Amino acid sequence: MNGMIEKENLNNLAEIFKQLGHPSRLCIMMNLVAHEESNVSGMTNCLSEPQSTVSQHISKLKSAGLLKGERKGTEIYYKIANEQVIELLRGIIKIMEVV
Repeated sequence: MNGMIEKENLNNLAEIFKQLGHPSRLCIMMNLVAHEESNVSGMTNCLSEPQSTVSQHISKLKSAGLLKGERKGTEIYYKIANEQVIELLRGIIKIMEVV
């Protein structure tokens, strides 16, 4: 690798930051770090946004590979799909606590 970061890795990282760049999606992800999983109703309460808006944000996060869903009865519960993203978000939370 010669100290260079591969373009594919940079593209993947840029997509993660793009998805986290929206305040509502960042809120969803930060809350999932704290609570590990949530359904859309729980996220709606947290964000004070309509369910349809929260669902759109979830769809974008799923498409980017950041969320995964698991059906439990009639509900789908979402959790962060990638341990590295959890660690990234924990780092952001630490920075925010200092600022």
